[in-house]
Amino acid sequence: QVQLVESGGGVVQAGGSLRLSCKVSGRPFSWYDMGWFRQAPGKERESVAAISRNGANTDYSDSVKGRFTISRDNAMNTVYLQMNSLKPEDTAVYYCAAKGLGRPYDTGPSPYVYDYWGQGTQVTVSS
Repeated sequence: QVQLVESGGGVVQAGGSLRLSCKVSGRPFSWYDMGWFRQAPGKERESVAAISRNGANTDYSDSVKGRFTISRDNAMNTVYLQMNSLKPEDTAVYYCAAKGLGRPYDTGPSPYVYDYWGQGTQVTVSS
């Protein structure tokens, strides 16, 4: 079993920055492609960013491209999401997720290919 624990959420003013962390345990972290998702009240969960097992490949949603950066440290079993130039519309619960083994990296933004999820961390951006 794989456990994921997010941290780093909080309240920030528009234009500010936050860095989210997700610590993974239970199985070798380097086995898994990782993703960050978010869900705002009344909205569906949406993909924010993804990173391949070795960190060589990353992808971003159009809404965060150029502002957010996903990275990972396989020695620390941690994936990060650096969020800059935050906007009120970035307000949501942010989740990290580990993709099911055997799936290719380029599965697109669907959350259904991810087998393991953290509990989420709230990010609130005030205007």
